[in-house]
Amino acid sequence: MVIKAVLFDLDGTFADTAPDLAASLNHVRAIRDLPAVPLELLRPQASHGSRGLLEIGFGIAPGQPGYDTLRDLFLEHYALNICVHTKLFEGMALLLGELELRNIRWGIVTNKPHRYTVPLMQALGYEKQAACLISGDTCAHAKPHPEPLLMACQLIGVAPAQCLYLGDDLRDMRAANAAGMPGIIANYGYINGDASVENWNAQGSIDKPMELLGLIDL
Repeated sequence: MVIKAVLFDLDGTFADTAPDLAASLNHVRAIRDLPAVPLELLRPQASHGSRGLLEIGFGIAPGQPGYDTLRDLFLEHYALNICVHTKLFEGMALLLGELELRNIRWGIVTNKPHRYTVPLMQALGYEKQAACLISGDTCAHAKPHPEPLLMACQLIGVAPAQCLYLGDDLRDMRAANAAGMPGIIANYGYINGDASVENWNAQGSIDKPMELLGLIDL
């Protein structure tokens, strides 16, 4: 079937947000007189947001004493510094240009909350170009539930089977499969070294954004 739309995960797929997320974590660590954690250690957790980063940075999980305070400090700093070092992954701008030339619509489906998704896309300069922006709190359920992907299809006006979903996490592929949508793994994203991507039941994978064009039946 001809692909009429492409949907992207945001963190670790569309944009490299890890530097700013890591900076916010290290800001909180500095408040507690702790040394900075190297970016390369934090990058694999960047797709998991404050929860994943606070687990690495403080060994703390939701529900534990002090977690909410650390999370609030993290999010307050991140909201004010959301696009200092963040940028599109290399080749993503070229891919978006090619999709638009071929009249293939594209959108974002992320678990990032709306209050961060919109300002980030505005700062990157792509909010208006996206056919849809589905955040983690747009629907009643977030990924891996298929509802966000199905809502994106409804907004764009295409069937799930006519979309590709590009993501860098197991939950992305689970959501795509549940929605009846081909899921493609972004190997360049925030994938843990011990991840068994061969078991993610994806329809393909790419090492660079522009390789996605090879998976589109034009």
